[in-house]
Amino acid sequence: MAGAGAVISQKAFGRVIDLSKENETALVLTARRASASILPSDLASPTAIWGFDGTAPGPVLRAKAGERLKVVVENGLDQPTSVHWHGIRIDNAMDGVPGLTQEAIEPGGRFFYDFRTPDPGTYWYHSHDRSWEQNARGLHGALIVEEAERWKGADRDIVLLVDDWRLTKTGAIEDSFGQMMDWSHGGRLGNVVTVNGRYKPRIAFRPNERVRLRLINAANARIMDIGFRGAATRLLALDGMATSLAEMPGPVRLAPAQRADLLVDFPASPKPLAMTIETRDGPVAIAEISVSGEPVRAEFPEPIGLPAAGLPVSSDLQDARRAELRMEGGAMGRMTGAMHDGRMMDIRSLAQTGRVWAFNGVAGDMNEPLARFERGRTAVVKIRNETPWPHAMHVHGHHFRVVSRDGGAILDPVLRDTDLMMPDETIEIAFVADNPGKWLLHCHMLEHSASGMMTWFEVA
Repeated sequence: MAGAGAVISQKAFGRVIDLSKENETALVLTARRASASILPSDLASPTAIWGFDGTAPGPVLRAKAGERLKVVVENGLDQPTSVHWHGIRIDNAMDGVPGLTQEAIEPGGRFFYDFRTPDPGTYWYHSHDRSWEQNARGLHGALIVEEAERWKGADRDIVLLVDDWRLTKTGAIEDSFGQMMDWSHGGRLGNVVTVNGRYKPRIAFRPNERVRLRLINAANARIMDIGFRGAATRLLALDGMATSLAEMPGPVRLAPAQRADLLVDFPASPKPLAMTIETRDGPVAIAEISVSGEPVRAEFPEPIGLPAAGLPVSSDLQDARRAELRMEGGAMGRMTGAMHDGRMMDIRSLAQTGRVWAFNGVAGDMNEPLARFERGRTAVVKIRNETPWPHAMHVHGHHFRVVSRDGGAILDPVLRDTDLMMPDETIEIAFVADNPGKWLLHCHMLEHSASGMMTWFEVA
């Protein structure tokens, strides 16, 4: 498939390095400048990117549930960086958040990430230092944790990482990072949508082939409604966690950083099908799908779901430790001021420092945690979006359930690590605070996070 990253495992990898006298080895990822053919050569020149191992997206990393993954990240850039392993219930020291769990990797430096992958699912890795720029320049890739016992519910397993790029007419990345218009509104939205780093790639399937498609929304801020026209689609997993194998009557909605595993049945079709994204003008094709060759089978068997993973959250929340998070700010918002650097500042002064959003009246300062939770106890966080903008709220180190939305209880047991909140919406999320350490809670519209929508909680 055009634009697919290389598959890397600990048993088959081109470059490893010696880490100890016992000849312990690790995978190596190098963040560096490179060029990529994002647009066809007849439309534009190759694009200067920043990529892991010089590709955007970076190599697809694969491990099995329960395995230990060892990765040395080398920084070949001229600014600090780090890597966050998004969605993994990881050891806190490996979470990749500069200033909270590690020091940033300075230019020319390296960091050894060593962790276990407890839950099978679709995850990804991305820069977590100046991520509003580094992620948009290409510093991200897929991390696939396979089931400990091979799942036999599909003929093929394919990763489709979807991103958007803000490009000039010549194909260069538009150097407009840090614009207050983006930061105070919906975030940096691109003008070119790619699948596995390519604009409108062609993906080939055989008639009556059943495929597990792992979708990853790697965009800074774009909410994506992704569909497969002409093919029967079921939802296998959300954010790596198994769902009830529900049929999808329409496209699946993914906030920035979210993932969805789909089980897609491709019928014989004399005409190309399409992978689409919804726009104001209707669905637009982002990849062409051809279905040709000998049929895989005469008819499809009954579908098979995925095994459950993660820590289930009890519906009995009476003894849960509770916290509240109030979100405010942004363009057309009601916030008049907030605390920053230890003093109250009006909205104009905040904007001059690059802070236009706040959590609980604090514009992004990380001096004190939102809450401290006792290890092993269920935590409930009530989040109120008092802004006129949607936000993709992401919890590090844990998977949560949304247990209520605008006061209405939700019985769906599906776990996730990110939830898309709409303007003026209130949700309650619940999770088992079993993972010790200091964990980030932030909006994954990356410009929002950088300009105030960031806090943390501690589990001890």
